[in-house]
Amino acid sequence: MLNDYRAKGKIYLALGYTDLRKGIDGLCAVIQDHYGKELRTHDLFLFCGRRADRLKGLL
Repeated sequence: MLNDYRAKGKIYLALGYTDLRKGIDGLCAVIQDHYGKELRTHDLFLFCGRRADRLKGLL
């Protein structure tokens, strides 16, 4: 399902591939540990899988 997202915050695109089997907690840990970013309201983080034809977003 695609929603109309009007950027109130920043949009981050994670470089490389990420295991898309991870849930919300696992992706939050990736953001905090690997990228050193804090989770903020209205920030959108996009992750790409190994096949590069799917994205997973964390808002």
